[in-house]
Amino acid sequence: MAVEITWLGRTSFRLRGREGTVITDPVPASSGFKIGKASAGVATLSRVDDPEFGDPSLVPGARVLDAPGEYEVGGVLVTGVPLPLPEGGRNMAYLCEIESLRICHLGVMPPGDRPTLPDELDDIDVLLLPVGNGPGLTARQAVDLMTKVDPGIVIPMLYKAGQETMELDTLDPFLSETGSKHEPQTRCSVTKASLPDAMTVTVLQPRSL
Repeated sequence: MAVEITWLGRTSFRLRGREGTVITDPVPASSGFKIGKASAGVATLSRVDDPEFGDPSLVPGARVLDAPGEYEVGGVLVTGVPLPLPEGGRNMAYLCEIESLRICHLGVMPPGDRPTLPDELDDIDVLLLPVGNGPGLTARQAVDLMTKVDPGIVIPMLYKAGQETMELDTLDPFLSETGSKHEPQTRCSVTKASLPDAMTVTVLQPRSL
């Protein structure tokens, strides 16, 4: 069965498969986006100390993950990996294994001259990548990182889109760095067998549920 990936705005996604559903960083209304009626077995938080990057009350009944470790909930395996921030504290990245796919959500990954990922985050099929500068990666840093990781599919996030209230770059600098244009899709449905042979950037429209 395919995993359906829907972007809810900012760093929030719904990852839905037969074995379960994960919502990353349930996006608060102050962001300019409305998550709507969210139902999931798991909600992950990248920045537990910053409500602008996730309000777990929007996913009632979900198991909330906000710390390092391996968790299995309803057939979905989630591994939380801390990424230290330059100013102290941490950003949590999550590797979600659903329907045999390895989907990595980087949260608000801290910028760096040569950003890299820990060894725990390897063999990634789908990479959810912050690209809009601000608190996350610049377009150039994002492209450098995705080239190192070389996943099957890259889905950009955390850039100026829709009613976003945060000061972020648009998607244009990232697309310029990749040298390509993309028509936004409403969702991405992917299976292990349907992964492209070469790394592909897929742009999603932010949606309410």
